[in-house]
This record gives sequence, C-alpha cells and structure tokens, in this order.
Amino acid sequence: MLEAGRRFAERTWAVEGCAGIGRHLAQRLVADGETVIDVPAKLSARVRVFDTGQGRKTDPVDAHSVAVAGLRSPGLRRVQADDTAVVLRLLIDRRDELGRARTETVSRIHHLLLELVPGGAKKFLTRGQASYLLRTAPEPVGIVAQTRHQLARELIDELTTIDAKIRSADKQLREFVTAAGSRLTELNGIGPSGAARLLGDVGDIDRFPTAAHFASWNGTHPSRQREQ
Repeated sequence: MLEAGRRFAERTWAVEGCAGIGRHLAQRLVADGETVIDVPAKLSARVRVFDTGQGRKTDPVDAHSVAVAGLRSPGLRRVQADDTAVVLRLLIDRRDELGRARTETVSRIHHLLLELVPGGAKKFLTRGQASYLLRTAPEPVGIVAQTRHQLARELIDELTTIDAKIRSADKQLREFVTAAGSRLTELNGIGPSGAARLLGDVGDIDRFPTAAHFASWNGTHPSRQREQ
C-alpha cells in the first residue's frame, strides 16, 4: 500500500474510523511519516448512499466513498501519533486479562471447596477467605480428597500471584491517569482501569469542537444544562 501511495509526491491518506477499527492502520501510516485524515463512518456512509443509491457495502465502494468524503469535506481531523493512548490500551487489555484469570481461578477454588468443606463455600471468595476455609477443612481422606486439597492449595497460591499483579497493574494505570491530568477517578464508580479505558478510547478530547460533538461520537445526548 505504501509503495503504491508513494508514487504521488503530494498525498493524504483518508482512513475511516481512526479512533476505532481504522486506528491501527492510521497510526502505522503516521508512524511512517504519512499524512492521515480521519473520515467518520457516518460521513462515508452518506457518500456511499448518494453515490450508489443504496447502502450496500463492498470493499471497492467503501474505498471510493472514504476517498470522496476525504476530498470534499473540509475540517476533517488530521491524525497525530498517540503513543500514550496505545500504551494505555495495552495496559488496560492486560488488566482485563488478569481480571478474567482471577474470576476463573476463584470459580475453580469454589468448586473444589464445595467438596472439601462441610456446607460448602460462598461463591465470591477472597484469597484470605479461601485459605482459611482450606486450613480449617477436615483432614482429607482418600486420594480423591487429597488431590482436591492439593489443587485448591495450588490455586490459592495462583490467586495470590494474580492479586499482586492486579494491584501492580492498577497502580500503573493510576499513575498514567494522574500524569494525563485527568480527574475521572474522582467520579463515583470509576476506578483506574475505567478511567484509563476512557482516556485510551477517546484520545485527544480537543478533537471534538463542542460537548455535543463528543456526545454524538460516543452515542449519548447532553442535557440542555450541560450544553449551556
């Protein structure tokens, strides 16, 4: 693609959805020194309908629609390199992986404790609660019970490691959010992971001329009071 494009001395790449599905392509082009403009999906969809008379998508039609929208629409945002947002997304994805691993590990511990502890155990366990239940459980008798006991002990050790990694990931995300000057974590219900995901997905807030533009992009509608 670059080889084909570089035949033209003066060139600009129009990429649809540079904050979404087109992000990787757009950032790769910018990193290679290319000029890239962000074409909103709604804009290219309008061009496609006007050009073809219907909204059916094909690769050639999509490419033509994005190119026409890029040529004829003044004021489209020029894409800038955004290493911070990329780093945030990498860290958030890792934090999400750890969260899923923790949920799976706790679930496996819970199923084992159901067979080892009279009356079973609650579904949502902390590492300390699981460890206490295992220590105070009756002495395992027989190879099956002993194996369950051994696996539960190993899983509790794994949970300890996962919890430590989660704390470290949260600390790193909190530092990034603070360095970005964001106060999102001051809002009820938003922790470091949620705040970092918002910052990573939104990118540079200054690319939205008004609050209404931002609301349109994220699918919400600002109240009149906030617009004022």
